[in-house]
Amino acid sequence: MLGIKIETERLVLRAFNEDDSKALFDIFSDPEVMKYWNSPPWRSLDDAAAFINNSSDFMCDSRGMTLGVYKKHSGELLGKVMLFNYDKESKRAEIGFGISPKYWGKGIVSEAGTALIKFAFNTLGLRRIEAEIDPENVSSAKVLERMGFIKEGHLRQRWEVSSVISDSALYGLLAEDLRA
Repeated sequence: MLGIKIETERLVLRAFNEDDSKALFDIFSDPEVMKYWNSPPWRSLDDAAAFINNSSDFMCDSRGMTLGVYKKHSGELLGKVMLFNYDKESKRAEIGFGISPKYWGKGIVSEAGTALIKFAFNTLGLRRIEAEIDPENVSSAKVLERMGFIKEGHLRQRWEVSSVISDSALYGLLAEDLRA
């Protein structure tokens, strides 16, 4: 899966390389970006390097896919989209995304997410994609709904990160939903 490259009108989605550590760290060390994640902000460039290595291992083992989101014409790294908790037998995975705040509200997540969803259904043969978000993350909920996801559930007090307890909203999208 490492050689995957997905292009959209404005973006290229592809595996990270070591040169991406600094740009990734700049994004995921930001407390505002990590506000709704189930982990704290990154603390060092080592966190970014470890993330890149783990992403490569997951892709090599077909356990998931994390792709950098790059501007097509400049090559600037804007963030990441990922499929994880991949269950080959059940033909399902979870989707996640994280984008630099300077690109929030510009349709980047929708464009990258939609491209990854099409790839997951059409190329990987997935039947279902799930998303789990903090219910207070209204922006992510709106993006998921624009991409066709349906809110399917609410789990109370699901996470505790840095002594903050939060719920989870569960969303699902079926391949047949997009064909309908």
